[in-house]
Amino acid sequence: MAGNLAGPDGGRWRAGVSGFVTPVSLTGERWVSLEPLTREHLSEIEAASADGELGRLWFTAAPKPGAAGDWVDMRLALQSPETGLTFVVRGRDGALVGSSSYLNVDGPNRRLEIGNTWYVAAARRSGVNTETKLLMLGHAFEDLGCVAVEFRTHFFNAASRAAIERLGAKRDGILRSHQLLPDGSRRDTVVYSILDIEWPAVRSNLTFRLDRDG
Repeated sequence: MAGNLAGPDGGRWRAGVSGFVTPVSLTGERWVSLEPLTREHLSEIEAASADGELGRLWFTAAPKPGAAGDWVDMRLALQSPETGLTFVVRGRDGALVGSSSYLNVDGPNRRLEIGNTWYVAAARRSGVNTETKLLMLGHAFEDLGCVAVEFRTHFFNAASRAAIERLGAKRDGILRSHQLLPDGSRRDTVVYSILDIEWPAVRSNLTFRLDRDG
């Protein structure tokens, strides 16, 4: 999966730095391009957070209107070549339409998670998520040599669970009372994964969906 290396300005990564997940820009053929998150994206993320009802979805980690700075600081604080990378997603017209991240990176075991995904209302029910995941999965399996990629979501996030299953991921199980949330509730986390031996079939399916849906 082709990608152009690009380090975020002001971040902790520099050209030549070692680590399992290094900053990279990825470009799709139809819908999206992905670039590493930087603080320069703040104004665009603030505008995107007002599109739809991102802040009202209590079970997601999407930026809330008026608090995009907190979201950017949180995501950047969790980034390093050994732990993860957050992408911003741009649509065909160049507008920022969402974000998705590599999380819980485990370089020695060649595993990582794709998550913290959100999109503006206008990007949903389009090819944006399909191509975003095609790019991220392709980079994980073909460039990083991952043996497995996980997806995790809140049990009550039915839309997220359906989207993950449409990718071709298989459910591994549910982690009961996995996290304590700020509102005092407990999160049951549904865990899915795609294995490297499954990637060729998943890739073909995602490519077929993009071709079919234009």
